Amino acid sequence: MTAGLKVFDIKKWKSYADWRLLIFLLLFMNVKIPAKAIAILFVYLSQPDFKFGFQLKNSRLPLFYLLVFPIAAIAFITDKSLFTINYLMVFGWALTCWAMALLAIHQLKLMVEKLTTETIYHTLIVFFIINALFSAGNLIYIMWVTKTINPYTFRGMNQQYFINTGDNIAGVSFDISSTNAIICAFGALFFIFKRNLTMALVCMATLALTFSNMVSLLLLLVLAFTFIFKSTRDQKSIIVAAILVYVVSLVKISPENANYIDEMMKEMFAKAKVTSPNGSSSPQKNDIPDRREQRRNFAQHYLDSLSNARDKREKVNAFDEKLRKLPQTDGGRVYIPPPDTFKPEYFISHDTTPDRKQLLDFIALHQAQLPLSQMKDVIPRQQGKITAMIQTANYLKAHPQKSIFGLGPGNFSSKIAFRAAGAGIRGQYSPRHVYIHPAFMANHLDLYLNYFSRNISFRSVRNNPCSTYDQLLSEYGIAGLIIFVVFYLGYFARHYKKLSYGLPILLLAAGVLFIDYWFEQLSVMVIFELLLLLDIKESTTTFALKTATKKMEGLIYA
Repeated sequence: MTAGLKVFDIKKWKSYADWRLLIFLLLFMNVKIPAKAIAILFVYLSQPDFKFGFQLKNSRLPLFYLLVFPIAAIAFITDKSLFTINYLMVFGWALTCWAMALLAIHQLKLMVEKLTTETIYHTLIVFFIINALFSAGNLIYIMWVTKTINPYTFRGMNQQYFINTGDNIAGVSFDISSTNAIICAFGALFFIFKRNLTMALVCMATLALTFSNMVSLLLLLVLAFTFIFKSTRDQKSIIVAAILVYVVSLVKISPENANYIDEMMKEMFAKAKVTSPNGSSSPQKNDIPDRREQRRNFAQHYLDSLSNARDKREKVNAFDEKLRKLPQTDGGRVYIPPPDTFKPEYFISHDTTPDRKQLLDFIALHQAQLPLSQMKDVIPRQQGKITAMIQTANYLKAHPQKSIFGLGPGNFSSKIAFRAAGAGIRGQYSPRHVYIHPAFMANHLDLYLNYFSRNISFRSVRNNPCSTYDQLLSEYGIAGLIIFVVFYLGYFARHYKKLSYGLPILLLAAGVLFIDYWFEQLSVMVIFELLLLLDIKESTTTFALKTATKKMEGLIYA
């Protein structure tokens, strides 16, 4: 009886983890802004402190969070066309997001300074277990709705789930599945270095449920780097086990995602065919050909005619061969087999969904300002993310005066820019306060509508123009991108010689910043910053102990 009471000892569980940090993480990770605001209010009421400690050398917090405000202000002040009520709301919201991110990292820094590393470690274990349970709950709900054990292969309900099942595995954030996937990827790397096999597999299994292919590919690359350059024998074993969990899940649970990844990789490495304006693969000549050229052309046409005649004969023979291979009855009559009802066209509904209809209505309303979205008959050949980068580069090249400090928050590439457009992207927005900058309308908004107003095959991460790097370059200019690299990434990277799990997590974060506007999301960067600050504390303490030990040994032997 006494042993049973000890298991539920309140004092034991109270000291196991820091519940204030846990509550803050769970609330701040929630997609709803009121929940994030409550998290900030809760943590500052329980631990009031506003000594940020910014300084040019050895700053306590990344200087990036301080310098981003004057850059935004300069872009706003120098463009009189932005002096409108609707834009002031957009500008104010953008600065509020940066302020919340600053307040969050300050509290994380305080907790890392005050709490023991073991307490934070236990808190993270509890957090990732809760996230795994929420993710499992998402899956169980889908299984109950579809009445099937494996919804990843369920083609019914117009393929509402099937390959898209992972998109509904949101975890504690209740956000898009990419958020859950990135959190789990950070957790997997953290627990691999902590040699915690169970938690590493929990994070990897949760990541596998989301089947976020872009995040998974980035994580596998980082794991390969870690396996080769920065891991012990025990850590290598855990890495192999974690990769096996993902691969088995991919092959056994969702083979369609494996096919999707294969197609995506082929498309990424496929060579683009260069064609001339008239559709031919060779350039046209404007000059009149000379006699030698005429003879060459005549000979070429003659050879082409012989080749065409041969091709026609081969096609006829191939057609006859196909006829012989067609299914026939015992009497020799050819019959048409029944259709394969497992093909996507027999399951995918072609009805326009409400969110897609909202995009199509927006296109119809602004058709004259959306050159790409008008061309529904033209199939895009290039991935949306690459096109978005080209758009940003071309715009800044054409408007060099905007290249230093950018166009200002919410004017070219950001979450608030999409939301303020009033097209139902990234949440609803008050119709009375809709704001769309012309540069955003003609570039990233047009590009997004061009892909995401089409059928489901076009609506993927690789076609989404959202990217933190793009946001910083276009809206905060070259200055914004430089202060991010130097005073944010550099703030953590300067400890690269001491970092353990922090280095692969930093590499992964640098990659996932291409996927979305993560600073405005106010979610995954909090986990990233907590893990990096914790690793810096642990590595600095270990380094100091080793240095002190060497000095003591030197004194003893002296």
